Amino acid sequence: MSKIRTMEEMPLSKFHYKMFAYASGSTFLDGYIIGIVAIALSVMHTQLNMSVTMMGLIGAATLAGMLFGGVIGGYLTDIIGRKKMFIIDMLVMAIVSILQFYVNDPVQLVALRFILGIAVGADYPIAGALMTEFAPTKNRGALLGGLNGLWYVGYAVSFLVGFLLLSLGDNSWRWMLASSAVPVILMLVSRLNMPESPRWLASKGREEEANAIVQKIFGDNVIMSSDKETETQEKTSFLDMFRNGYGKLIFFVTAFYSLQVLPLYGINTYIPEILGQFGFADGTREYLGSAVINLIYLIGLFPALYLVDKFGRRPTLYWSFLICSISLFVLGATSEMNMPFIFILALFVIYGSVNTGMGAHCWIYPNELFPTHIRGTAGGFTTGVARIASSVGTFLSPAIMASYGLATTLYICGAVLFIGFLVSLFMAPETKDMSLSQASSINKSKSKNIEQESFVSNKTAN
Repeated sequence: MSKIRTMEEMPLSKFHYKMFAYASGSTFLDGYIIGIVAIALSVMHTQLNMSVTMMGLIGAATLAGMLFGGVIGGYLTDIIGRKKMFIIDMLVMAIVSILQFYVNDPVQLVALRFILGIAVGADYPIAGALMTEFAPTKNRGALLGGLNGLWYVGYAVSFLVGFLLLSLGDNSWRWMLASSAVPVILMLVSRLNMPESPRWLASKGREEEANAIVQKIFGDNVIMSSDKETETQEKTSFLDMFRNGYGKLIFFVTAFYSLQVLPLYGINTYIPEILGQFGFADGTREYLGSAVINLIYLIGLFPALYLVDKFGRRPTLYWSFLICSISLFVLGATSEMNMPFIFILALFVIYGSVNTGMGAHCWIYPNELFPTHIRGTAGGFTTGVARIASSVGTFLSPAIMASYGLATTLYICGAVLFIGFLVSLFMAPETKDMSLSQASSINKSKSKNIEQESFVSNKTAN
């Protein structure tokens, strides 16, 4: 008789890679949509006579929309299901992507980019929850962290596409913005065949459907979870992520997530201009340089995916913050020294590749630390709040560079990352090798230990 195993005990299979492909579409599209506007702005700002403020608004609109998309989309994901929200979200994204081609006023583009941001933001908690709820325990960190790497692929591809579309002339920016419809439609078609999450079904009292999906995918000798870790049927409430000890975890995740993405978006959205200020603005070389740099960033992903499951989430987070901070401080100190391109490239690669690995935690922690009935809600909320930081970084970066120079901008970004190092050093929990039930109960375990210690102390005193 075959041994009964749970989903989390299953080895990696083609099915897991397929689910990774479905989920990674979220980060690819985010990177592509954010990246393509950087080149489009460089072409369209002269045609539409935009001020620096309007350029900042267009660059930040998508990120601001992600706040609402993450919060609302995450909550709806826990209410109506992962698969249904995945498909609805792609439909909205496809329509808005095409509409960007027809804008004639910067305000129209701000509105469309904001709506696009809502759709992108909603996709994050759906992807994270779905990947988490199918992933094996031993590989969960790598699978979730790997999603972050596709952001850089999407970002780099957007610069390559934008570079190729520059040849279309004055209207090239319209084709650039509308080009996101192509990967969106491809992702929409592929997601029609994906299954619903058994854990979500069980949390809504639909155990028979959940078991049927598990057995269809993994076989008759596989169950969703062990008797000790069954999904509880709890009604999703938005405020649950702040109750029962989860409030501290929400603060930790939103804090380190925000501190990681604030300099990331502030630097990457305007990286062509930054390379130009370093003296590499010969023709369109700064665009090709941006694409190459972002592709090289992926170097940091592969060791991070190994280390996060080998040595744990906590050390790989705070060391990454520290290395990124030092890299930007050095870049700031050498920004006016006319350094060789290879030196600047090396520092950007160190910063970006380590930041890529660090960004894996933005997917791991929100999805491991919260139970199924609020996993999407918490993931969406943390993504949404982090996008406030993203939009602030994107909006303020050109103004700070124009007023105070590149060196000051890099120093500020380095300081932000150093604060992230301190936050992660003192607050990050460890969830390596834990089942989802164990990881999402880590706050309760700590509270229980504190109560037990208090009881023993009181008893000893008496």
